[in-house]
Amino acid sequence: MLFDQADYDLRCEWGLQGLLRLAPVADAVIVMDILSFSTSVDIVVAKGATVLPWQWNDDSAARYAEEKQARLACSRRSPDSFSLSPASLLTISPDAALVLPSPNGSELCLSAHNIPTFTACLRNAPAVAAHVARIARRIAVVPAGERWSDGSLRPCLEDWIGAGAVLSLLSGERSPEADLAVAAFERFRGDLTGALSGCGSGRELIERGFFSDVGLAAEYAVSSAVPMLAGDRFVNRAS
Repeated sequence: MLFDQADYDLRCEWGLQGLLRLAPVADAVIVMDILSFSTSVDIVVAKGATVLPWQWNDDSAARYAEEKQARLACSRRSPDSFSLSPASLLTISPDAALVLPSPNGSELCLSAHNIPTFTACLRNAPAVAAHVARIARRIAVVPAGERWSDGSLRPCLEDWIGAGAVLSLLSGERSPEADLAVAAFERFRGDLTGALSGCGSGRELIERGFFSDVGLAAEYAVSSAVPMLAGDRFVNRAS
């Protein structure tokens, strides 16, 4: 198909529609949702715990958590209870299972179906790239993006940089879209904290008091975790 980038080994496209076009001709999918689903998942699985992605912040999330005998992350970002705030997850116990509602990252990860699905962030980009390179040749990297108030996709700098961080470490012929993501990462690699704290998404979080979340998300290559969706949950495939 015209938009599946099938002529290239390394592909990149935005959001759910991008994933639906790239995944059928990919050996693996990597979802990037830097602020903050992917960063949160990295922190949880690095601790030895697991993440059950869920699309909706409504009563269905609570029912799902009860069904899975898992803990439910708070529907609002909070520093005081487990939530989409990465800082709130630093103390999670290794035996925990956490339902993490997210209308962006979770939705994409649950939509890849039978394709091996990973989520990555700046913290674990080298670890995920190295692992996926061993098992796949045709790789689709999907920046999740954010949402405008009307629900439409808002492409965002942080996910574009994150996609480029992974793609820059993979061997193979890149699509032009993948090349552009790599260029974004290389442009900002010297000051990732500045880029994330200065872009729209980062500024929004900082104004709400979550500067620590932006700081955690901007850390590069500090984690060896490889979050892979295994059945209904993300586990660490680093071993």
